[in-house]
Amino acid sequence: MKKNVQFLILSMIISGILSGCQMDLPKSEAKLKNGQMDHYSSIQKEIVPVFGQNKIDFPSLFVQYETKGNNVFVECILTGISFREADHSKQKIGKMIVWIDGQKKQEVTSAAFIIKGLSPGNHKLKLEVVNLNNESYGLMKEFSVNISK
Repeated sequence: MKKNVQFLILSMIISGILSGCQMDLPKSEAKLKNGQMDHYSSIQKEIVPVFGQNKIDFPSLFVQYETKGNNVFVECILTGISFREADHSKQKIGKMIVWIDGQKKQEVTSAAFIIKGLSPGNHKLKLEVVNLNNESYGLMKEFSVNISK
């Protein structure tokens, strides 16, 4: 009998704890029109996260740079195109052409590189991603740098 009483008390305590730990969701203060919630839930199904996109179909170029003295340190994030000719994935193969003040200066096959020895003054830089036959992929970034004396 004593064990039954202890079991009953213990089960009442546990059920009290469990019933007290339910989520209390706040009530919405916005008044929705009929069918408005269904509209939003259908939109949510069509949203595709950025990381879920096929990067091969959507090549992109992001450029970050920093000037130190008369050098420019450039770092690129390039998706959908590889600089490695031995890359056997489905990615496109390419390289980057560096233009300084409208003149082609060098070809680069890495995502990070240094443009060395710029003269003092303002310079317009353009980075263009091309295939191995120098045909543009349509990805380019232009920016200006100021080299101080």
